Amino acid sequence: MKLLIVAGGGGHFAPALAVIEKLPKNIDVLVVGRKYVFEGDKSLSLEYQTATNLGIPFKPLTTGRLQRKFTRYTINSLLKIPVGLTQATSILAKYRPDVVLSFGGYVSVPITLAAFILRIPIVIHEQTLGAGVANKLVAKFAKKICISWEQSLSFFPLAKVILTGNPLRKEFIDGDFKTRKSRENLPVLYVTGGSSGSHAINVLIEGCIEKLLCKYSVIHQSGETKKYNDFERLTKLQDKLPEELKKRYTLVKFIEPSKVADFLSIADLVISRSGMNTVTELLFFGKPSILIPLPYGQHQEQLKNALFIKKIGLSEIAEQNLLTPEKLLELVDKMFVKIDSYKKNAKSAKQLINRKAAQKIIEVVENVKKQKKR
Repeated sequence: MKLLIVAGGGGHFAPALAVIEKLPKNIDVLVVGRKYVFEGDKSLSLEYQTATNLGIPFKPLTTGRLQRKFTRYTINSLLKIPVGLTQATSILAKYRPDVVLSFGGYVSVPITLAAFILRIPIVIHEQTLGAGVANKLVAKFAKKICISWEQSLSFFPLAKVILTGNPLRKEFIDGDFKTRKSRENLPVLYVTGGSSGSHAINVLIEGCIEKLLCKYSVIHQSGETKKYNDFERLTKLQDKLPEELKKRYTLVKFIEPSKVADFLSIADLVISRSGMNTVTELLFFGKPSILIPLPYGQHQEQLKNALFIKKIGLSEIAEQNLLTPEKLLELVDKMFVKIDSYKKNAKSAKQLINRKAAQKIIEVVENVKKQKKR
């Protein structure tokens, strides 16, 4: 069997990688995705780097997307849409997959449209509590729609929907974290802006890092966006810190997918965006967190995710537009004062995770392939 997997960004690639890790040996796979992080930025995407490092066949796709606001890249992006459809048709015609498995994102649209035209069965997976724009667009062409949460049921045709859960990588499912500890006898604060990093979060941490390091050990994943040069600036700041504080600050551009579970397992508190894959990982470990939702996401998706985990009693929400380094520091201190009360809710959080989600998605793909033969 030949399977083409399309994932339109770092957040969409995480569950895709979880499925790839569980694929039987008789299934060949090709991944299609973006090579660069942003329009006009030559930083390589995490999905491209990860696939290359792991030896997973990867085809970059150049396509455009509908942007939230007009920028100097908007016209150029729109002109790339027909280019993307042409490239998608060519990739499918050469690879000739039995099934296309899409995890959403703008890159997935031309591939799924081309697959429908070429009569290749399509399975899509929705990670969010609702439905992403790309998945809503192509749902009518899909044979089956895998959803992660019951809240997504109302967004898709019920006859096509299967509740699989949101798959986590093998490092989460198979890992033994009981004996893992931090390297210092200090509470551990893990800061992440997602696969591409977050400039807003980086600036907040930059403004209070020295005070944080007086009390906590900090692991900070900054990303590598060329537009802001956050990593380089933060590295210079780290070099100027007193030696004792410098040892407590771990600054990295990216955290390899295989290492994310290690960092999360030793964290006492997490500061992050609230993309659904991050939320799924926090639920899996039952980790207390401060969530800073993207203020301009589609339909306030990240805010909905943050509210979902806050209701469980595991997180606090901080609004980016109102947040300052001083307010963030104050919130971190407040949460550590009553950290045990947050940890008491970890058990109910963990029960929301389906540990066999990847296998269930693979079963759906295999069944669609069988139906195609009939």
